[in-house]
This record gives sequence, C-alpha cells and structure tokens, in this order.
Amino acid sequence: MDLLNTLVEKGLRRELPSREEALAVLTTSDDDLLEVVAAAGKVRRQWFGRRVKLNYLVNLKSGLCPEDCSYCSQRLGSEAGILKYTWLKPDEASKAAAAGVAGGAKRVCLVASGRGPTDRDVDRVSKTIGAIKEQNADVEVCACLGLLSDGQAERLKAAGADAYNHNLNTSESTYGDITTTHTYADRVETVRHAQGAGLSACSGLIAGMGESDADLVDVVFALRALDPDSVPVNFLIPVEGTPLAGEWNLTPQRALRILAMVRFVCPDVEVRLAGGREVHLRTMQPLALHLVNSIFLGDYLTTEGQEGKADLDMIADAGFEVEGAGTATLPEHRGGGGCASACAPSDSASSDSASSDGAPSDSAASAGAEAASARTDLVTVRRRGAGTDLAPNA
Repeated sequence: MDLLNTLVEKGLRRELPSREEALAVLTTSDDDLLEVVAAAGKVRRQWFGRRVKLNYLVNLKSGLCPEDCSYCSQRLGSEAGILKYTWLKPDEASKAAAAGVAGGAKRVCLVASGRGPTDRDVDRVSKTIGAIKEQNADVEVCACLGLLSDGQAERLKAAGADAYNHNLNTSESTYGDITTTHTYADRVETVRHAQGAGLSACSGLIAGMGESDADLVDVVFALRALDPDSVPVNFLIPVEGTPLAGEWNLTPQRALRILAMVRFVCPDVEVRLAGGREVHLRTMQPLALHLVNSIFLGDYLTTEGQEGKADLDMIADAGFEVEGAGTATLPEHRGGGGCASACAPSDSASSDSASSDGAPSDSAASAGAEAASARTDLVTVRRRGAGTDLAPNA
C-alpha cells in the first residue's frame, strides 16, 4: 500500500505526515489492519527496538475534584462509586510506589485530583518524591497535579521530579464540549511550564469520547507541535455515574488504527498505551505492543487494570522485553528532553492550522455502529492498592 510505504519512510526520517495521510490511516479497512500494524511497527522498532517501558500509577488523592471533565469519575458531581480519600502520607505513597517498582516499573506517576496544586500541596508532593527516591534512587518520578502556577514546576524539579504529565485530551475546537471549568489553552500553558522548568513533558489524549477522525488528528498534530517526550493514549473507560458512561463506540480495530496514527505522527517519542486498553483492545492487546513502547502496569486511578503478572506474560509472549532502569527510553538525538532541531515539526503541525467541525466522520460513526455491545463487565472500580488496606496490583 503506497500510503503505508510513504508513512514508514517519513517515520524513519522523523518527518511529519500530512493531515490527509494521518486521516487516511484512520479510514483503512479491517482487512488492511495487519498491514497498518506492521508498517507502524517498523517505525516503532527503528526508534525503540523491542523494549517496553513500564509505568505505575499512584493516586495520591482520590475524588472530590472541583473540575467538570465529562470523562472523569472524580469530577464535580460524579455519581461514580469510586474510592474517595485525601492525601496519602509520603510513607504510604512510597510504599505504593515500591510495589510497582518491584513489578518492573521504571517510572512512578504521582497523580492527585483537583484543579491544580496549592503551594502546600507542592510541599507535600515534594516530600513524597523524596521518600520514593530515598527508597528507589533510580526510579523516574512523574507528577500529575493539574494546572501549574508560576514557580511550581521549578519546585517539583528541585524536589527530584523527572517529568510532569498534563494531557490535552481532545482537539481545541471540541474541548469546551468536554470541560467548561478550564480551557484547552490552560492545559497547553501547563505543559510549557513543565518544559520551561526542565521537566520531561508528558501529554496525550483520550479517544472514544465521540470525537471525529479530524478531532483525533487535530490533537495529535497539536501534541507533535508541543513536543512532549511522552504521549499517553487513553481509551475512554465509560464509568457509570459520569456524563460519558454511554460512550461505547470503539472497536479493537479502531483502537489499533488510532495507535498507529499516533506512532506515524510522533515516531520517536514514547507512545504509551494507557487507560482503557483492557476494556477496548481486550484480546488484541499484544498487537498494540508493535505500535507503542510503553504501558501502565496494574491498576489505574479509580478503575482496575489487568493483573500485573498478565501484563508481564503478555510482553514476554509477544516477543518484547521490559525496559531496564539503566536503559535510556528516548532515542539519543532527543537526549531525554525536547526534540533536536532535526525533528522540529513543520508549520503545518500547528494546532491553529488544524481545525474540525467536531462532527463524527464516516469512519468514526461506522466504528461506533459496529462496536460490540457495551462491555460494562470489564469496568471494575478499584478497591485495592492506594487508599485501601489491600495489596496493590503490580
């Protein structure tokens, strides 16, 4: 297929595809799916070999968020029956993190619900980072605390944080349909705060919220322009009690096409398979390893994931290997930080040049129509790990 040959060549050169090419990946047929995966797999192996980086989430504070993000079970007015607790103490968070590290996680992601941290919150998280680093000096720590104010990213960096996560989630043109209590621009500003402080930026998206193909391409092109080191791809987990509980419009095949498109647009960054993989990819998860080079181990913030041992078995059985602590995740030309000038995105990658009317495209609508019956049986609220007396899943 000429399209795939072109995309592979561009990916190996770190060259940005056109919007038309990215959209075309999303409209390929199921009959061509293995060819799409094989093509994107060539790009993945060029920059990351067969390594899979493991990441582990620790939910420092769960529920009672004042923001109204429609996809989130911790949102303002959520009726989801999730765990709700205030800040974990540093030793509690360190103990939770240690379970993930013991399971093979190279990075620990410290997450707290809320609009953004107060200065007192930054002090609290700084102590937690210190406790984790004292126990596991080589582990990477990524903080995800919401919108950052001036100086907060620098304080987290000084405390030992390696990275900061703040996702764009969806396209700028449809962001207001998902969240009204903050803006898309607020999110972009926070990612830039993190980069300016020398933190490795982590920013991604959520697919499956009813967006169009154009929306997906818009947000991924915007991410390419923003140039984070890590791009997590989440698939909506439709939790009962949230406004998007009825959004069951992804098939495993569409999820794989989305991951392939992200890899072609962001060839040399850490593409992380994040929340919802078990719910939407199901038995096709191993195929996704040919597209992504990073996954979360164990459970998510408020829902349970696949058993940690099953994750490790899946990686080994698919012929991949867990990335060790002493191995650099990013290619040498990225230097663990921002892109070198050789891979700077072209002007066409600007989010301003990528607009969408937000209407579902034919392929998105078709995927929704063909999606399997809602697999609510695969959505399990987390009742173990942080905030409980039960052992975590790692």
